[in-house]
Amino acid sequence: MPYFDAASAAPLHPVARDALLASLDEGWADPARLYREGRRARLLLDAAREAAAEAVGCRPDELVFTPSGTQAVHSGIFGALAARRRVGRRLLHSAVEHSAVLHAAAVHAAAGGTVSEVAVDRAGRVAAEEVAAALQADTALACLQSANHEVGTEQPVEEVAALCREAGVPLLVDAAQSLLWGKVPGPWSLLAGSAHKWGGPPGVGLLVVRKGTRFSPQGPLDERESGRAPGFENLPAIVAAAASLRAVRAAAESGPDEGARLRGLVETIRARVPELVPDVEVVGDPVHRLPHMVTFSCLYVDGETLLHELDRAGFSVSSGSSCTSSTLIPSHVLRAMGVLSEGNVRVSLPYGTPEAEVDRFLEVLPETVRSVRERLGVPAGESAATATAAEDGAGAGSTPEAAVATAPAAGSDSPTGMVVDALGRRCPIPVIELAKVIGLVAVGDTVTVLSDDEAARLDIPAWCAMREQEYVGERAAERGAAYVVRRRV
Repeated sequence: MPYFDAASAAPLHPVARDALLASLDEGWADPARLYREGRRARLLLDAAREAAAEAVGCRPDELVFTPSGTQAVHSGIFGALAARRRVGRRLLHSAVEHSAVLHAAAVHAAAGGTVSEVAVDRAGRVAAEEVAAALQADTALACLQSANHEVGTEQPVEEVAALCREAGVPLLVDAAQSLLWGKVPGPWSLLAGSAHKWGGPPGVGLLVVRKGTRFSPQGPLDERESGRAPGFENLPAIVAAAASLRAVRAAAESGPDEGARLRGLVETIRARVPELVPDVEVVGDPVHRLPHMVTFSCLYVDGETLLHELDRAGFSVSSGSSCTSSTLIPSHVLRAMGVLSEGNVRVSLPYGTPEAEVDRFLEVLPETVRSVRERLGVPAGESAATATAAEDGAGAGSTPEAAVATAPAAGSDSPTGMVVDALGRRCPIPVIELAKVIGLVAVGDTVTVLSDDEAARLDIPAWCAMREQEYVGERAAERGAAYVVRRRV
């Protein structure tokens, strides 16, 4: 079964498996002890640290292993903030950071700290000059991921790191998604990574604190890992993590360029999906991106149903759509980018993905999307562009499922505005109902969609951009919000 979710967890690398099994026999003892078994375990730990440090581009004594990448991020943030308390308590981060950073920021704010957020463009990328402008006298720490975990967009880390150094502010880089592909450039101060992203076992993270960076570990401490990651080391997993990272880097440097091969497969997906499936938005930066990841959103599609259908067809993919979330809130990454969220699919190819699997995915996807749209009431065989025309031709007998009022929309600047009541209905139904009625109003008149689904805030403006209609704006309503659209075509 093709596994296309390496951004969540990459399959265990064969080298990691071999190293894990071998170190279960050789590295089970306490590496802090001086007897023979302890010394042997210590040699394994030191060798793993040296291998990981070489791959990251730091000194071995700057790197510690943690129980997870999330723990590395949290330890790095709170350790750096505590050490710079006299400077200030402001934490700066981009709007698309991993939830590990956002959760740490929420805890910091609840404790009386200040949090500032830097916006991204529609491709999910920050502008280095905007980060520099957001650095204030009381900024204690800045955080920036090297590449985004949902859309693959790479950030200008090297430039931002130089600007942060000039301002005297340490930069923590979440490199979980990019360490597989190479070292993170620039004078960053702290870096976090996660082994299961590059084919190592789960339960191993790494934290780098470069020399000269003020750092004060928080919480109960002990003598292990320089006091920065207390508790008995999971030595077999650490050895396997370091071995797999070294293996993928060595393969990239000495053998065929796997990154270039996967980039070619991803380019095929980026180009072919909009050709094969009507009304698709491919999101993320087309140039500054990870080689193995592509994300796209399908209009008029329930993301949860789409993922289930792709799973039944034999493909494991993931999504940032609110339709697949228990919170019913779209991914904060898609929200920050302002792109379509419904029917969102993230494809992230693991090392060694055969071209034939990508070809089969492109064969399966169009019919899968078509069947989901048909189930949701989008006219069979028609794209969103023709759905409106179908309604125009159907006349008054084709009433949409949602309650429709032809009275003027409250607060509308059009005397003939139409109201669509989509309250209580999840994505993508509000957008589908909008598409069904837009052709029933005259050019220049408006349709107001009432919706209490948070996804509508993203998806209705995105629909307008895709359909060349005018998004007038959003107003408060008795329940949810009122989204006003003016017909232009």
